[in-house]
Amino acid sequence: MALKKVGLLGGSFDPIHLAHIALADAAHHDAGLSTVELVPAANPWQRAPLAATTKQRLDMLRLAIGRRSYVSINLIEVTRGGKTYTLDTVKELPAATDYYWILGSDQLANFCSWHGWRDIALCVHLMVARRPGAAPAPPVPLARHLARHGLQLFELPFPEMAISASEIRRRLAADEPVEGMLDAAVAQYIKDNQLYRAAT
Repeated sequence: MALKKVGLLGGSFDPIHLAHIALADAAHHDAGLSTVELVPAANPWQRAPLAATTKQRLDMLRLAIGRRSYVSINLIEVTRGGKTYTLDTVKELPAATDYYWILGSDQLANFCSWHGWRDIALCVHLMVARRPGAAPAPPVPLARHLARHGLQLFELPFPEMAISASEIRRRLAADEPVEGMLDAAVAQYIKDNQLYRAAT
């Protein structure tokens, strides 16, 4: 019996945007993954402090998912708390499932700076999607590591989308439009809760 194929899409989701949802859709519809789990970070150690609270980020995730039955939220990192390390997460995943860690080509270029990256690559399949300005080719140490263990880097068919949470936060702080970057329900939630506004 074939193992269930599950995609894991980690991130700060501060806020979740349309490229995140498009990635989940592509992983399910085009890459044949049964389900995709969004894995919000508790306290990502490689970026600035989060702007929205955990509750607010989870609220926005639920709004963005909408009626997609094949997308869910995995609270493993939020429940664990503390600094978020992907290695800790993949080591806690249940057995008897084929996991695919979905990341952008910009993250792939930086993958070898992740804590325990060699072990991560042995615990889950890596599935990369193109991001503007970054080729989906693995850095040399990762390519050698995968080859040494007979592993494959999967490329997710995905059109480049020039959307980033940092640019959304910048635009919102500057009172600039963000049309075409956020799900409508998420945009309304941000407006209602006055998130990402410039300090006054």
